[in-house]
Amino acid sequence: MEISNDSAAKKPKRLTSVVWNHFERVRKADICYAVCIHCNKKLSGSSNSGTTHLRNHLMRCLKRSSTIDVSQLLAAKRRKKDTTVSLANISFDEVQRKDDYIKPTILKFDQDQKKEEIVNLGSSKFDQERSRFDLARMIILHGYPLAIVDHVGFKVFVKNLQPLFEVVPNNAVEEACTEIYEKEKLKVYETISKLHGRINLCVEMWCSPENVEYLCLTAHYIDEDWKLQKKILNFVTLESSHTEDMLSEVINKCLMDWNVDCKLFALTFDDCSTDDDIVLRIKEQISHKRPILSNGQLFDVRSAAHVLNLIVEDAMEALREVTQKIRGSIKYVKSSQVTQGKFNEVAEQVGISSKKNLLLDCPFRYYSTYIMLETALEYRGAFSLLPEHDPAYASALTDTEWEWASSVTSYLKLFVEIINVFSSNKCPTANMYFPEICDVHIQLIEWCKSPDNFLSSMALKMKAKFDKYWSKCSLALAVAAILDPRFKMKLVEYYYSQIYGSTALDRIKEVSDGIKELFNAYSICSTMVDQGSALPGSSLPSTSNDTRDRLRGFDKFLHETSQSQNANSDLDKYLEEPVFPRNCDFNILNWWKVHTPRYPILSMMARDVLGTPMSSVGPELAFRTGGRMLDSCRSSLNADTLQALICTQDWLRMESSDFNPSSSLSVMPLAIEPS
Repeated sequence: MEISNDSAAKKPKRLTSVVWNHFERVRKADICYAVCIHCNKKLSGSSNSGTTHLRNHLMRCLKRSSTIDVSQLLAAKRRKKDTTVSLANISFDEVQRKDDYIKPTILKFDQDQKKEEIVNLGSSKFDQERSRFDLARMIILHGYPLAIVDHVGFKVFVKNLQPLFEVVPNNAVEEACTEIYEKEKLKVYETISKLHGRINLCVEMWCSPENVEYLCLTAHYIDEDWKLQKKILNFVTLESSHTEDMLSEVINKCLMDWNVDCKLFALTFDDCSTDDDIVLRIKEQISHKRPILSNGQLFDVRSAAHVLNLIVEDAMEALREVTQKIRGSIKYVKSSQVTQGKFNEVAEQVGISSKKNLLLDCPFRYYSTYIMLETALEYRGAFSLLPEHDPAYASALTDTEWEWASSVTSYLKLFVEIINVFSSNKCPTANMYFPEICDVHIQLIEWCKSPDNFLSSMALKMKAKFDKYWSKCSLALAVAAILDPRFKMKLVEYYYSQIYGSTALDRIKEVSDGIKELFNAYSICSTMVDQGSALPGSSLPSTSNDTRDRLRGFDKFLHETSQSQNANSDLDKYLEEPVFPRNCDFNILNWWKVHTPRYPILSMMARDVLGTPMSSVGPELAFRTGGRMLDSCRSSLNADTLQALICTQDWLRMESSDFNPSSSLSVMPLAIEPS
C-alpha cells in the first residue's frame, strides 16, 4: 500500500494489534507512518489503513529476524489479546544462551523530533520456562507473597503484558523457588569451601505472632579481595518441643551440613543472656576437629548492640513514671488549639525560643522516646509555669523529676549516637567497636558515682549487665582494635588507664599476651603449611588422627625455639612501627590488602579477626525494644519453603548490583513491629 501525501492523520487510536511489536508509529506533520524496525521501510500508519498490509510486509520482510515466530503473533491475535509489548531481554540467569534473544534495536530520527519518537525496541522468542523462573526470582528478591499469582490484578497485568505467558499456580511457583534455592545454595557452598580464611557465624533468634521460634545463622567473612561479606546460611523453624538445650545440636548440624565446623573462627550470639552451656557444647563438638584459640576467649562473642538495648531498657524502666507524666503533658497541650495557644504564650513569657514541635513517642522505639524527652526538656520552663495559667493541667512534674529526665536523656543521647555508628556503617569491621564500648564503660563508672540515689541505683543496674558482656567480649574487642593500624596497643593503653586505674598495667598485659598467643597459633599453622602438614585452604592446623599429628608438639617447639634466631615477627614489626594517621577516608581492609606482603602471617589473622560480627543489629532493627519477629505471611509457610525464600533472597540481593534495599518497601520482609 502506498502512502498518500495529502491524507491527514486523525487522532491516533490505541495500538491494539500485536503486529505493532514490529513497527514504530511516527507522526510527521499531519501524516502517520509505520516504520518497520527490521528494514526501516515506511508504510501507512493511519488508523484507517488497518494492519493487514503491515502483517503482509512482516511476512515478506527479508531482514526480519528468523527467531520471530509470526505464527505466534497471529495466534495471539486470534485469541483476542488486545495489548502487547515487545519483551525486554532481561534474564536473571547469567548463563542464558546468546541465541535465545536479540539485542534491542535503537531507532533514531531527526534530532528535532519529540523524545517519545526515539525509543528502544526489542524482540524476543518467548520462553515460558524462563519466564516462570523470572517470576519466581522476582517473588524471592522483593519478598512478595507466593499467592500473588492468584491475585486477579496480577493475572490481568501479566496477560496484557504478555498474552503468551501462562500464569502458573501457587504450588508451581513454590517449586520454582525451591529449585532456585538449591542452585544458589550450591554456589554459596562452593564459595565458602574455597575460602582460604575462616568464617564467623552470627546466631539470631526470631519468633512469629504464633509464638513459633526460628534460628537464623549468618556467615560473615572477608573474601580474597578483602571485601567484607555476609550470607544467611540457615533459617531453621524450631519444633514446639524444642528446648534451649537442643539449640547447640541444631547449630552443630547446620555447621556440618555446610562443612564449616572446621573453618569457624567465632560465634556471635544476638542475645547476651544466651546460656553458656550452649556455647560450651558447640565448642566441644568443634574441638574434635581443631583446637579452640585463646582458650575460647575469642570464640564466644555477644552482640554489642543488644547489650546497649538492654541497658537502655533499664533506663527507660527507671524513668517510666516520669516519662508517662511528660507524655500526658504533651497530650494535654496538643488536645486543643486553645491549650496549645495558651502553652505557646507561656513559652514566650519565659523566653523559650525553640522552634521544635512537641511530639509523642512510639513506646517500642526508644529513639522516638529520646526525641520526645529532649524536646520536652527545652519547654521545661513553660511546663513548670503552665499550672498557674491553666488549673486544668494536672500532669506537672516536680523539679526533681525534671532533673531525672534531663540526666537520663543525656544517657540516652550517648546510646543513640553509638547505635547509629553501629547500624549505619556499611562495612562494620570488628575494629570499630572497641572505642565506642569503652566510652560506655567509662560513662557507666561515672554515673554510678552520682550522689542522687535514683540515678546511681539505675546506673548500677545498667553496669551489672554491661560487666557481664565486658567479661566475655573485652579481649575480642581489644584484639580487633590493635589490628587497626591507627590505634595498635596505644588505644588499649589509653582506655584501660581510665577504666582500670591502678590495675591498668595488668589488664593491658592480659590483652598483649592474648594477641601474642593468637598470633603464635597462626605462625605455627604457617609453618605446618610450609611443611605440608596442614590441610590446603585452612588457616589453622587440622587434628586428624594421622602420623603427622603426633608431631604437632614438635611444630610448636620448632616455632618457639626458632623465633630468637629469626628477625622480629610480623606482630613485633607491626606494633613497633608508628601508628597510621587517622583520617575519615581510611579503609582498614584496603590497608591490610596492600600490606599483606609485609605482614603475611599477621594479615591472615587480621582477616579472621576483623570479619567477626561484634553486633547483630541492622538499621531496620536499631532503637527497637523486643525481639525479631516474622510477618504473618512468612510465618504461614512450611519450614523448607520459608528457609528457601529467606536464604535465597539474601543471596540474590547480594548478587544484584542494581538492588537498593533502602528504596525497597521491604528491606527485610521478615520483621514486623512488636505488638
